[in-house]
Amino acid sequence: MKSIQANNYLVHFNQNAYEALNNHLRENKYSNIFIIVDEHTNEHCLPKFIPMLETDLSIEIIEFEAGEANKNIETCIEIWNILTELGADRKSLIINVGGGVVTDLGGFVASTFKRGVNFINVPTTLLSMVDASVGGKTGVDLGNLKNQIGVINVPQMVLIDTEYLETLPQTEMRSGLAEMLKHGLIYDAPYWRQFSDLKSIVFDELDQLIYRSVEIKNEIVIQDPTEKNIRKALNFGHTLGHAIEGYFLESEEKTTLLHGEAIAAGMILEAYISLKQNLISEEEYREIKTVIKGIYDDIIFEENDIDPILELLIHDKKNEYGLIQFALIEGIGKIKINQSVENKLILEAFEDYKS
Repeated sequence: MKSIQANNYLVHFNQNAYEALNNHLRENKYSNIFIIVDEHTNEHCLPKFIPMLETDLSIEIIEFEAGEANKNIETCIEIWNILTELGADRKSLIINVGGGVVTDLGGFVASTFKRGVNFINVPTTLLSMVDASVGGKTGVDLGNLKNQIGVINVPQMVLIDTEYLETLPQTEMRSGLAEMLKHGLIYDAPYWRQFSDLKSIVFDELDQLIYRSVEIKNEIVIQDPTEKNIRKALNFGHTLGHAIEGYFLESEEKTTLLHGEAIAAGMILEAYISLKQNLISEEEYREIKTVIKGIYDDIIFEENDIDPILELLIHDKKNEYGLIQFALIEGIGKIKINQSVENKLILEAFEDYKS
């Protein structure tokens, strides 16, 4: 597959990715290499990744506990301390091997350690391949508030090897699929409709679907790297989805949701809002709701869940001048950004979701 040119870096695929990585190592005089992983990628992905490295540099592995609950500043402090103890300097290279938590957190660690060292991302989940791989967003959560602390800083390159997906459970594959569905809904109607019958998709086609998803996100980000305008389109499903994800993460009575599970619910809710704002037709809304609910289990929302979720919306980083900002779809394949919505309509959306 041809590499994709992003903002000041390239996204490489499969075998070409390792060739690009080793060329980069030969061309740059790094002092040492630090690979950041969680326990899952340490076990399942590093045995494949390490033999691909062609270098005499010393390599240190830094592992942290997997899960969104550990995507916080405390984990960063631990890793900064380890880097210091192991002699990392400004000529060190950090390689983040893992899902979105690893690449988001690892990118932030690299961007802030000694005011910034070079890093490379190797996404190993479907979600991180089609979402975290493009755009340069790095960061961590602040309590149950998603991605509140971070910077936009691009890696040296991104390496996507779809063989890592063979180790993923189906729940993680479905989680990543949510972002691919979103890319179709906001940008490419024919791409969206490829997912209407998942049973017809074979694994060989997945590479092309991933490639197109990366292309879509990249085409949007290149137009608006710092999210002042069209990049806000990528927030479809995320305004309510992040609030739902954060609430379920913090609540002791709830089962933590995967990112894609929360975003899938967020897309249905925000599609309903789009319907009531006369941006999509009833037929389009029913299509969206049917396809997404056919893939994901319903999330059970109790009456006392809604107010805390709405409370979290107030802290959404996309808000401006105290107003909650939605990116809504304007027909399948198009988007309308900076849409303010009354709470009454949001409550209606939750009621409709349950039906």
